[in-house]
Amino acid sequence: MFVRWLLPVLCSLSAEADFFHLDSISNVSTYYFNYIYCNIWEGDCQPNQDDATQQVPTRDIWAGFSQDYVSLLHQWYCSLGQCCDSGDCRITNNITGLARDLQTKLHGQHLAQSVVLKAIQGFINNPESNKPLTLSFHGWSGTGKNFVARIIADNLYRDGVKSECVRLFIAPFHFPHARLVDTYKGQLREAIRDLVLRCPQTLFIFDEAEKLHPGLIDAIKPYMDHYDNVDGVSYRRAIFLFLSNIGGATINDVALDFWHSGQNREDIGMEDLEHRLRAETMESQGGFAQSELMSGHLIDFFVPFLPLEYRHVKLCARDAYAARDLEMDEATLDEVAKAMLYVPKEERLFSAQGCKSIPQRINFFLP
Repeated sequence: MFVRWLLPVLCSLSAEADFFHLDSISNVSTYYFNYIYCNIWEGDCQPNQDDATQQVPTRDIWAGFSQDYVSLLHQWYCSLGQCCDSGDCRITNNITGLARDLQTKLHGQHLAQSVVLKAIQGFINNPESNKPLTLSFHGWSGTGKNFVARIIADNLYRDGVKSECVRLFIAPFHFPHARLVDTYKGQLREAIRDLVLRCPQTLFIFDEAEKLHPGLIDAIKPYMDHYDNVDGVSYRRAIFLFLSNIGGATINDVALDFWHSGQNREDIGMEDLEHRLRAETMESQGGFAQSELMSGHLIDFFVPFLPLEYRHVKLCARDAYAARDLEMDEATLDEVAKAMLYVPKEERLFSAQGCKSIPQRINFFLP
């Protein structure tokens, strides 16, 4: 059984050996990737790495195989008892866990909670979707965009953002030089294609999307469009998340107007924001707004993240203490929350930093 399944794969690998460049399988700087995970995405840190290369991770060992060979290998893998009911143990699609985490871990974001859950659940429950799911997260830094992206990854994939089926791109780090945009185009297309070939359901996260070159987004636009396949590969089971600060001012203005009029922020609806958010995104500077992704109306949902108030900052502080098994009381949480900067100056209503710096800030309040 083992030989019967594996022999065609090994023969194919031998025949196409010259096609592969093994030194490019993991060509992102270890130092650089650890820096991102440690300082931005809060992953495991491995200091003292000094590899200075900065390239998008591209071709892997599956790129030279046809989808028939990938399917053949998958069947062999399952014959060894390594598959789950879902067909792939790497994919969990825990919608119940997603709903719970959005409800209990994300503070002050009733719109994001509702829209994200509806979008993800609808996509997962519709295997015949006619296009990939594309979400665009908007709001101030620290309001929860990265946090929600991690929650999605954690509940859809066994290994979260470290899953083989998830790829994170951070615009100014992965694509820093405008003069190299043509090189980046090829690398990015290759990276997306290879991951889709390797996983039946994929997640691509683009952080600081407003800093992407328009040509770079347009290069991958076909992968997000209503196509059965692109060059023989179907991308319909992919999820694309774009995170940006675009629209933050508009979102804050709406929240402030509601506060001034005595209305609850929980009464803010998508009808109050979606049209204005879409318009500001179209008019903003940067490649994201100028790309065919916007003009082609390929974004399924614009997700607004509201500015956080004092009470939400306290909840973030509570979670940060609990995550480290540290004792806390209301007075301590108040101290942490009061140490944050709030705007406008007169009302001190919204946290200018959101919850982003809370985990580091509580160090100043430890005995």
